[in-house]
Amino acid sequence: MMYSVTDVSGLNRISRVVLGNAAHAIAGMARGVIPQVAAKPAIGLTMFGVTTACVTQVTARLQEHYDCLVFHATGTGGQSMEKLIDSGMLVGVIDVTTTEVCDHLVGGVLSAGPDRLGAIARTRIPYVGSCGALDMVNFWAADTVPAQFRHRNLYRHNPQVTLMRTNPDECGQIGEWIAGKLNACDGPVRFLIPEGGVSAIDAPGQSFHDPEADKALFDALSDNLRQTQDRRLIRLPLHINDAAFSNALVQNFLDIAA
Repeated sequence: MMYSVTDVSGLNRISRVVLGNAAHAIAGMARGVIPQVAAKPAIGLTMFGVTTACVTQVTARLQEHYDCLVFHATGTGGQSMEKLIDSGMLVGVIDVTTTEVCDHLVGGVLSAGPDRLGAIARTRIPYVGSCGALDMVNFWAADTVPAQFRHRNLYRHNPQVTLMRTNPDECGQIGEWIAGKLNACDGPVRFLIPEGGVSAIDAPGQSFHDPEADKALFDALSDNLRQTQDRRLIRLPLHINDAAFSNALVQNFLDIAA
């Protein structure tokens, strides 16, 4: 798309230049050749601002051997990753940031819909998941937060985005929902729980630090996930952005992707 500047009603000194530039742009896109690079197997990873440190460490460890495709967990990101899984383009997933489930269940604006994790079950792709940003539901500007939530613990991420801390009841529902989805997965699954906190603002002294809510989430996952030799839940006394936690994600992925 190019701005015409003047109305497209005949040619003039402005429209000749604009239309000429547009024609050259089209010709350049048609004639240009994208350089080929050595093909590496592709994996999907999910990230939010509050889990960036974790995902950055994971990709640094794996990028020599894998093409690491990072998806921002904003609803469309999760949907895009699931479509690529269904297409066969990805050979594995490290789903650090499952926060879209919160918006789906609680009514936030960044839901990936009810089929989140569905492609994992359909394809039996190697999957390592975690609880990234399950402490928050996303809304737009503060005045868009539904009235029933305005008394809750709200965090203004920026003027356009407001986060709401998930409470123990919601965390229990989220954990149960994720466990149910994973129970339908017959491929290799590892789900890692960071007991020290699930986001950058879920830590001692931070706005969303809530051990009771986190416990409800972790217990719901533990109580409802049916563990087998291929499907395992691993609890670690670490924060999600700790280097040791990212190392655990990498090692578990390498174990099941071999």
